[in-house]
Amino acid sequence: MLAILKKEINSFFASPIGYLVIGIFLVLNGLFLWFFKGEFNILDYGFADLSSFFLLTPWILIFLIPAVTMRSFSDEKKQGTLELLLTKPISHFNIVLGKYFGAFILILMALIPTFLYVYTVYQLGNPVGNIDMGSTIGSYFGLLFLVASYTAIGVFASTLSDNQIVAFIAAVFICFVFYIGFEGLAEFLSSDFVEHLGMSSHFKSMSRGVLDTRDIIYFLSVTFFFLWLTKININKAN
Repeated sequence: MLAILKKEINSFFASPIGYLVIGIFLVLNGLFLWFFKGEFNILDYGFADLSSFFLLTPWILIFLIPAVTMRSFSDEKKQGTLELLLTKPISHFNIVLGKYFGAFILILMALIPTFLYVYTVYQLGNPVGNIDMGSTIGSYFGLLFLVASYTAIGVFASTLSDNQIVAFIAAVFICFVFYIGFEGLAEFLSSDFVEHLGMSSHFKSMSRGVLDTRDIIYFLSVTFFFLWLTKININKAN
């Protein structure tokens, strides 16, 4: 698994992909949070608060993570190297995990520089330090689990076709359904149960600064479910 993980990370940074992902993520967040006028602009918000960042980022990641993961297995299929990879003396699930953690670590590297936003808002507070750190820490944990689930969905979608564009569109659609689709369906059906099937309600719950085990179990369940589906799909290719 470690060999595949290392290969994935090296491939990201041997081409412009890794730098583009990190750059695009930071530029988009920076423009919306600090420069563009609108509801996401922190300076116009009037409060030392990062809620606009945690509202915006899940939507950026819905498109950014599938762009990272779309090549995971679809590229192997297209080049005809998947069968060769599956003959390696390593379990199929470890192959999946190697691909998964390669993409996961890349997205985490894009998130790390955003800690600068926390420091900036901390300094902008009146008085200095007037920021809800509990909510901020909880929101970062929520993003961590959200990234884990999005990445698992993206890796799974990459097994559905040898066309990277198809894999990208499939991943965006599934992430969209899980993040906001169930919430919309819940409003239509007036059902709290359906709402809790979606990621948005669990992410919002963690953003309040309360790390409920039910939210953590939900995200871990979604992540492992799609990793398990990924293993099933690559087994069929063997």
